[in-house]
Amino acid sequence: MDTETQKIAARLTDTVDSTPGVKVWLLRPLLTLLATGEPVTVDQLATQAGRTVGEIHQALADMPDTEYDTAGRIIGSGLTLNPTPHRYETNGRTLYTWCALDTLVFPAIIGHTAQVTSPCRATGEPIRLTVTPEGPTHVQPETAVVSLVTPDAPTSVRAAFCNKVHFFARADAAKDWLTEHPDARVLPVADAFEVGGPLIEQVLTGNPQARCC
Repeated sequence: MDTETQKIAARLTDTVDSTPGVKVWLLRPLLTLLATGEPVTVDQLATQAGRTVGEIHQALADMPDTEYDTAGRIIGSGLTLNPTPHRYETNGRTLYTWCALDTLVFPAIIGHTAQVTSPCRATGEPIRLTVTPEGPTHVQPETAVVSLVTPDAPTSVRAAFCNKVHFFARADAAKDWLTEHPDARVLPVADAFEVGGPLIEQVLTGNPQARCC
């Protein structure tokens, strides 16, 4: 990881650390359950996380972006059962994610391999890649990039971060979008995965102060 990428990774990690709605200790158990392709109950999540039902209710109350079905079961939190542009196929199941970076970091957090398909934000050209716990492979087109932002302590991670993190088929395809979003930048897919490294480490350790670099 070069110096500039390290700086972006550090800013992203600081954003996560300072966001009230991010419960690092809850992400891995919740993502693991959502990866089964079925809605998640609070009881299931409490068991998976090794916490009380009360603790789970309190944590979820602080996570305004969480998606629920009509029965009050969780169906989305980064990984979602609701269709988005970011298609995430794993273990014979078709799921979706809130943003491009999610597709890169979730395989390492959950411990599986995913086939990802997402359209270029500018041209609609399909971008396809395989993502293993070790990172992305078979990226097509090879020129694909990911847009990233590092907002300060957003109340809604999805609105302030995820909704601005896209795939583009090539860096020049993002030119107009970057003009409209001067706080953003684009990185090659492999570099974007590296930026997510400290976040992966945080989630795997359950420690919001963890640093891998």
